[in-house]
Amino acid sequence: MRVAAVQLNSGADRERNIRRAAELVAAAAAEGAELVVLPEKWDLLGAGAMLAQRAKPLDGAAISAARRWARELAVAIVAGSVAERLSDDDRIANTSVLIAADGAVVATYRKIHMFDVDVGGVSYRESEHEREGEEIVVADAGLGLDLGLSVCYDLRFPELFRILALRGAGLVTLPSAFTAATGEPHWEPLLRARAIENQLFMVAANQWGHAAPDYDSWGHSMVVDPWGRILAVCEPGEGLAIADLDPGEIARVRSELPSLASRRPAAYRWPAGDPAIGAHA
Repeated sequence: MRVAAVQLNSGADRERNIRRAAELVAAAAAEGAELVVLPEKWDLLGAGAMLAQRAKPLDGAAISAARRWARELAVAIVAGSVAERLSDDDRIANTSVLIAADGAVVATYRKIHMFDVDVGGVSYRESEHEREGEEIVVADAGLGLDLGLSVCYDLRFPELFRILALRGAGLVTLPSAFTAATGEPHWEPLLRARAIENQLFMVAANQWGHAAPDYDSWGHSMVVDPWGRILAVCEPGEGLAIADLDPGEIARVRSELPSLASRRPAAYRWPAGDPAIGAHA
């Protein structure tokens, strides 16, 4: 199976972002990609208040365009994530959409972990405008591997990826707008760690470059195999990371180094007395 991670420099011009995404999805399909992954907030990237004001429901222009590309090009698409207008909340959701090669929406995943941090001189407070998702999603898009869905900051929470693996995911997609400040030291090690720990493929499509008012994304979109090898990485700028995946590699790695089979769930306990996790003890 050939996969492609799309790297964009999205901003506040939705029409331009969709047009550029269309070009890169078509280029990936021309290279034989069967699955194309777009980055986080690929149709509109910027300050939270702007995203909340301009968010659209999932039948808006961005997802409608991605569904059309899937049908016309006969490729499955993870339509990165978009700012989704919710009908029952003043806040929005950061939503990733899995689209089959016939244009049908197979699954939606709403980002679980909110990026509320101060890093690189910028304060990020996603929870001010976005509502946390609650559902972990694994879906079958007819590609021979079940797909687990995640978004950006989720990468720092290994529990999520372990559950995706245990629910049958052989590939996890990670649309991102991973910052330049954190990306240089953390992006590659975390992607490789999640792939190695769970013995699955990671396809990570990242934003690159500057977006107003003061956001800078790291780029380096990449594909990682179950042994932790980097199969493809995108150079700085807009472009593609394309790689061929052998689904049989998952079984080979899990047989050779059976760490998932060696788990001892009955021995695992949340530490007691920690107020941050005591509710789960």
